[in-house]
Amino acid sequence: MKRLTIGLFAHVDAGKTTFAEQLLYHTNSIRSRGRVDHQDAFLDSHDIERARGITVFADQAVMDDKGDVYYLIDTPGHVDFSPEMERALQVIDYAVVIVSAVEGVQGHTETVWQLLSKHRIPTFFFINKVDRVGADADRTEEDIRRNLTGDVCSITESFARGVVGEALREAMAERDEALLEAFLEGREDPSFWLEALREMVRAGRVFPSAHGSALQDTGVIEFLEQLRLLTTSSYDENAPFGGRVYKIRHDANGARLTFIKALSGKLKVREQLGYESGGLRYDEKITRIFLVNGNKPQPVEQVAAGDLFAVAGLSAAEAGQGLGLLTDKLAYESEPTLQSKVLFDDSIPIQQILGAFRLLNAEDPSLNVVWEESLQEIHIRVMGLIQLEVLEQLVKERFGYTVSFGQPEILYKETIQSAVTGYGHFEPLRHYAEVHLLLEPGERGGGIVFASACHPDVLNINYQNLIRTHLYEREHHGLLTGMPITDLKITLLRGGAHNEHTHGGDFREAAFRALRQGLEKADNLLLEPYYDFKIKAGIDEMGRVLSDIQRASGTFEPPQTMDTHVVVTGRVPVSTFMNYSTELASFTHGRGSIRCSFGGYDRCHNAEEVIERIGYRKEADPIYTSSSIFCAKGAGYSVPWDESEAKMHLIR
Repeated sequence: MKRLTIGLFAHVDAGKTTFAEQLLYHTNSIRSRGRVDHQDAFLDSHDIERARGITVFADQAVMDDKGDVYYLIDTPGHVDFSPEMERALQVIDYAVVIVSAVEGVQGHTETVWQLLSKHRIPTFFFINKVDRVGADADRTEEDIRRNLTGDVCSITESFARGVVGEALREAMAERDEALLEAFLEGREDPSFWLEALREMVRAGRVFPSAHGSALQDTGVIEFLEQLRLLTTSSYDENAPFGGRVYKIRHDANGARLTFIKALSGKLKVREQLGYESGGLRYDEKITRIFLVNGNKPQPVEQVAAGDLFAVAGLSAAEAGQGLGLLTDKLAYESEPTLQSKVLFDDSIPIQQILGAFRLLNAEDPSLNVVWEESLQEIHIRVMGLIQLEVLEQLVKERFGYTVSFGQPEILYKETIQSAVTGYGHFEPLRHYAEVHLLLEPGERGGGIVFASACHPDVLNINYQNLIRTHLYEREHHGLLTGMPITDLKITLLRGGAHNEHTHGGDFREAAFRALRQGLEKADNLLLEPYYDFKIKAGIDEMGRVLSDIQRASGTFEPPQTMDTHVVVTGRVPVSTFMNYSTELASFTHGRGSIRCSFGGYDRCHNAEEVIERIGYRKEADPIYTSSSIFCAKGAGYSVPWDESEAKMHLIR
């Protein structure tokens, strides 16, 4: 028996959820097939999903096919919910990408493919909606070959009942010398070619493509059989337990459920499970285990390698976190580029609203909920307007609060262009800590990196680790706009403590002040988010497109012309291009297409204008002070950042 997790991916409206319904029906997982337009699809079980007709949450189902167990994850197809899709992607064994035979490869399909390719996930294609007017499976397969991978191979006609047809054998032989020799020798052994195809699929050397209609239930049963024959599982149940968290949810009573993919070993109820989170070590007892099918959890006593399940008992594990044998934590590429303020009635206690959003933040860390103490405001980060609309409904349904959101604004970031040393001292009465930090520009997209060059004889390791923990515990604001600092290497040079008067929080204060004091002296740089774009338009529209890109402060590669259309790729600020899809659709009369994916942060194209508009006043931000506290005559006193360096104890 094999256990596999299959992820379903597609651009919105390609028919992914309908396809999932057919797979579940044919494996007797559901008794009747639902439809998105009838608001009764099994995996779109949330009221929000049914009302909108789109998948918002990556929900799972269990299929049993001829003794094999398949866990099916239906992922969101809308770009606003890309973080949810990406978290699910990292625990799947095989992917099925649904492509419409009418629209062909669309923007989000390319984004999904880039992620699948990066993580080397074996992938099947199902060309859907062949029953629709204007559908062309051959044209769509060529579209996949041209825009995604040249290694797509049709299996609809060339692979039936486990027999690899001649056309498919020839395609395999073109990609493997040993198979080429077998093909030229005329080797006909069906088991040989089946095993070879199975291995090539697993290795990502070929990507099978089938076609049919999920709505009309044509080609689905055949695809299910092909999936069974061409997938393999190699999990080790006898090894120690290792697993990966892929999402967090809370049940109706607010109890935290941690969804896990078991990658090795077995896990039983009441076992202790170890992991690290936020720099702390946790060893917690698993109190319950559930196999989840749609919105129906089934309690079980044990799970094994390959299983996808939920547990109760883990209080701090986050999405991407390794458990047991796995100690790392995965990073995700989908990053919100917009931020918005939460608006609500003054009659609702702010702590209740903040509590609700912190719970949502545990489920979706990309929200990055921030409480701005000085402004008494809650800020969140989002991918787009649709996500804000969904959040409004979600908060109302789950917590009973009516909220709205301020106009989303671009999330800028800051970094430095020169190396400086920052000094921080914190010494009110009966407290003491001093920290010296070297700040250096980091690699673009590298975030905050910490290192220590401080000898343990100068400051013991426990205090050094404490400084590291504090520097990572929150985002730090820059001086230009008050936006988050990134792409920074921080090296601890030295630190000082007192045998009696130093407390853990003292190093927190000293480290933050050292960082801020260093920023005061640095050459600061404002960064903005960029899109990597791909635009397809008619030849006659090329001039307009290129002009628009230049006007938006973007850059582009030499255009590629193909028959009647042109493809332009390049890079452009999000702030100038976030609404361009509407404009493109208008002047191309709906024939043009655009794919925009997050391309990281880089130098802001209009920094002075942004800085002036935001009007951040660093002196009026008491939480992020750059001054130091010294002690004299039994009392602490504040010293401004530009005078404090001369008073540092460890410099004298």
